[in-house]
Amino acid sequence: MTRAVRPFTGRRMALIIIAFFGVVISVNVTMAVFASSTFGGKVVDNSYVATQRFNGWLEEARAQERLGWSETVRLGGDRHVELELAHAGAPLERAAITADARHPVGREDDVALTFREAAPGRYRSEQGLPPGRWRVLVVIAANGAEKRLIETLR
Repeated sequence: MTRAVRPFTGRRMALIIIAFFGVVISVNVTMAVFASSTFGGKVVDNSYVATQRFNGWLEEARAQERLGWSETVRLGGDRHVELELAHAGAPLERAAITADARHPVGREDDVALTFREAAPGRYRSEQGLPPGRWRVLVVIAANGAEKRLIETLR
């Protein structure tokens, strides 16, 4: 029994092209929806101004390194931020610490954190963070000097 071969027509070609572009367009629309719903899209307000300030930021970072402070930032089991601060191997006491916790893609509201000294050189935030990944911008002031940190916590 032989099977009859159907001729390749313009109609069949049109269906193939429509199916192909339908798949491509649907994938592109899906990816665009995912991309726009997961990323806020803004890293800096003005990239030109940010490039002009870059050398100043580098000098500030070098000045902070010259302070000789060492710090450890971690997230405790109860989701409170914990800091250990030292200067020349000794605990850095009576520091004023504030922080802003920001969700990396802006899906959660920012959380302002305040800290209290739990032990010499050990500080703990009074507020906990919701589950997820957070960028914590920490400002430490002690002995007339100031240091800024950015830590990613999960």
